Amino acid sequence: MKLGNETIKNKFDDIDLKVDFLIELCQTLQIENNELISKIKRLETDLAKKNETEEQYSEHEVLIQSKIDGLLTKLDSFSNNVSSDYPSKG
Repeated sequence: MKLGNETIKNKFDDIDLKVDFLIELCQTLQIENNELISKIKRLETDLAKKNETEEQYSEHEVLIQSKIDGLLTKLDSFSNNVSSDYPSKG
């Protein structure tokens, strides 16, 4: 089976078009991939900042609770001392 020059040229043109399409597709995918990598890095940075903020908030919460507990202990102690100084009338 002999293929004519025109048929061969058409086949090469078809292959050439498909190769060009694949190259363009690969380039587009590379660009999208780079954009996604950048987005992932931004999200990781944002997440790290959020985690740090939450950790600081938790530390402040523990400190505040500790201060409140200390003040309540002082008030209870003071209240007990005052109660023992003034016997109740009954």
